[in-house]
Amino acid sequence: MSNPFDFLEPLIDLEAKIVELEQLGESTGLNMSGELASLREKLMRETRRVFAGLTPWQRVQLSRHPLRPQSSDYIDHMVDGFVPLAGDRMFGDDEAIICGMGEVGGHRCMIIGQQKGKDVHERRRCNFGMPHPEGYRKAMQKMRIAEKFGLAVICLINTPGAFPGVDAEERGQSIAIAENIRDMALLRTPVIVVVIGEGGSGGALGIGVGDRMLMLENSYFSVISPEGCAAILWKDGAKKDIAASRLALTGEHLKRFGIVDEIIEEPAGGAHRQPVAMAHSLRDAIVRNLDMLRLQPVDAMLEGRYRKYRAIGVVMEESVAGI
Repeated sequence: MSNPFDFLEPLIDLEAKIVELEQLGESTGLNMSGELASLREKLMRETRRVFAGLTPWQRVQLSRHPLRPQSSDYIDHMVDGFVPLAGDRMFGDDEAIICGMGEVGGHRCMIIGQQKGKDVHERRRCNFGMPHPEGYRKAMQKMRIAEKFGLAVICLINTPGAFPGVDAEERGQSIAIAENIRDMALLRTPVIVVVIGEGGSGGALGIGVGDRMLMLENSYFSVISPEGCAAILWKDGAKKDIAASRLALTGEHLKRFGIVDEIIEEPAGGAHRQPVAMAHSLRDAIVRNLDMLRLQPVDAMLEGRYRKYRAIGVVMEESVAGI
């Protein structure tokens, strides 16, 4: 099988050489500082070159990197006093969505995060990040608690999509997502949405309506995955790189469309290389946006939220003389 991260191979090779020289210096006592400094400088230059020219499909690949920080990692590194909350009081607890209260930079918040899982056992419990309807109902119930007690809502999106199984549909998957979209638009408390990895279709929209939408640099937000789009349009999943370009799913495109408000830069080499630094950058961005939202009256904030989503997809028409 081909390496899905082949564009990272030059960086991996350089890192391997650095480790090899470090071990050689330790075992022989030789001074390798000059050679190591040269290799580290070359690694920095190569990292900047590779990441400056990433294609949309390569960003999609990075959003799925197995070592990429997940919601639980961001909660660990940026939320103080986190208290987890479980269950939807109707069916059960969906581990694909984490909910809980805590403080982010002095702001009392309700954190809602989609979780894919890190090992095979956790991934099975989390259904690989594809929530069931009880997950969306759990999220909405916790958001209503946040509204009642004046907590800001922070939603961390990372899902390939909602689970499309028969059992999920029988329990009202589409209804749960639709109700969340409707009710999140009316929450009388600040809501910040952050795409930390994959943002796939209705699975992302189920916790994706807010006053501000932030995206990490190497994440995506789309109505369909590139593979699914390629399979539908060309009957060929191998054209996923073309589909990724046509879908305009990166933060750069979505910011131009007015869907995304801010793109958060990732550390050199991607968020998976420096997860703690990434968490701190995300915390600072959330706090900065919460500070601004807290200055607004609630009614003005809701009006701004309404106008933000009503403006998405608006087509401007101009009359042409003689037509």
